[in-house]
Amino acid sequence: MTLAPLAHWIMLAWGWRRVLVALLAGAASTLALAPVNFWPAPFLTFPILIWLVDGSAAGRLGGALAAAGAGWWFGFGYFVVGLYWIGNALLVDAKTFGWLLPFAVVVLPAALAVFTALGVGLARLMWGRGPGRVLALAIGLTIAEWLRGHLLTGFPWNAFGYALASPLPLAQGAALVGIWGLTFLAVGVYAAPAVLADERADTKRPRLVVASGTVFLAGLAVYGALRLQANPTSYVEGVRLRIMQPNLQQDEKFNYSQKQQVMDRYLALSDRASGPRSTGIRDVTHLIWPESAFPFFLTRDAGALAQIAALLPAGTVLITGAVRAPEGVPDAAVTRAYNSVYVIDHDGSILSVYDKVHLVPFGEYLPFQDFLERLGLRQITHMQGGFIPGDRRRVLNVPRAPHVLALICYEIIFPESVPSGERPGWIVNLTNDGWFGASAGPYQHLQQARIRAIEQGLPMVRAANTGISAVVDPVGRIIDSLPLGTDGVLDARLPQPMPLTPYARMGDLPTGLVLAFAIAVVMRSRRRPAAEKQPA
Repeated sequence: MTLAPLAHWIMLAWGWRRVLVALLAGAASTLALAPVNFWPAPFLTFPILIWLVDGSAAGRLGGALAAAGAGWWFGFGYFVVGLYWIGNALLVDAKTFGWLLPFAVVVLPAALAVFTALGVGLARLMWGRGPGRVLALAIGLTIAEWLRGHLLTGFPWNAFGYALASPLPLAQGAALVGIWGLTFLAVGVYAAPAVLADERADTKRPRLVVASGTVFLAGLAVYGALRLQANPTSYVEGVRLRIMQPNLQQDEKFNYSQKQQVMDRYLALSDRASGPRSTGIRDVTHLIWPESAFPFFLTRDAGALAQIAALLPAGTVLITGAVRAPEGVPDAAVTRAYNSVYVIDHDGSILSVYDKVHLVPFGEYLPFQDFLERLGLRQITHMQGGFIPGDRRRVLNVPRAPHVLALICYEIIFPESVPSGERPGWIVNLTNDGWFGASAGPYQHLQQARIRAIEQGLPMVRAANTGISAVVDPVGRIIDSLPLGTDGVLDARLPQPMPLTPYARMGDLPTGLVLAFAIAVVMRSRRRPAAEKQPA
């Protein structure tokens, strides 16, 4: 059976058939993402994108605009299915935000698909008739995905490279080239089978291209398997963690009238024995609570701090999220605040503070805040004026444990979140995925956090309000976790960090060099056929 008839049909498809093919191919590509994790799915969908671009030869700019149109529909299908769960956040307060649901589930994917369109259009400008067009697509989409992760504060959620995140051996490539390098590799390997439908199927070149991609993927799997085998999980001596997952509904979590009920729940869960040999909080050196844990300003409430001090035995430290009021502003006058992480000692004293730097647009602040508030809009977190961004990321000193990098909520999805300079011994990610209910969102968030651990060679400890809380070692093994939508505590030891990974040393430089080399190869391959046609 040959792929040529299917390829020709797709190349010749026009109008609504072309739109439907691109839309369904993009939507089906999300099967490779969490929670399904069927990583081979793009082997079926990315060749379709190649054939759609092949069919875009006519029109302006050598078909680049028509190719970009196909890319937009592919991206739209990908983001509608991959990000549907964002709409759940608007239903928490449906009376206020329900009318925005179409914008979240349609307009946002439509805007993100512009980057996919840009990448496919760029690829078309480098297009040729041979296998080089697979490389052109990998170049174009990698550049577009990098831009999506950086422009307008960036939103790199579900970058195409995460298709290789679920088989743990393949995910080890992140330690070499990070998520952008994985994106380049993923697109190239997944799109390679498209050349099997080329008219020159009697030559060995198409099979060689597919074989090369297979060998490269197999080599990455072997590297990953050897890396996992060579790095068994080891643990920091004397550190015993307890992650508390309260599973609070959003209307309770941000309701001041529920203040004492929330505090009682946190204290009771934190002191819960987690196993037959557990003696409660006395076993714990570091207690960890999730993001924005309280519906009040924790450090301005002497009673709450006293309750925490009564809970913590000597030698135990609390790491918790909390909203922090600006210094010198009375509670009644606070209109803006920080989304923060506190390190609190057993006597209730504040040891360290980190303020979230990378805030969520429309969730924690509004672009053009004053103007949009005058129109009656506000961000989902109900903080009038929006949250205040922190000045910089910093490594926190935590007694009786290595220094820690605190990342709040979706800060963990940005590869550049780990600052240069002092290297932490672990990452703690405090989040509140309760906004998104029992959807794919929390699974995708954990998947991306795990890639950060692999990229940096650092263990990652995650405390989530409704889940999924987890402890991940520096090669991405999930040591233990609490399932989504449950309350409880997770007791675990802290894994040891690894030495600096190649990605931690060099960042995206190797990927940039590979992209530059690939562009040179593609452009040379485009010139060669033209030279061969010149008369002798």
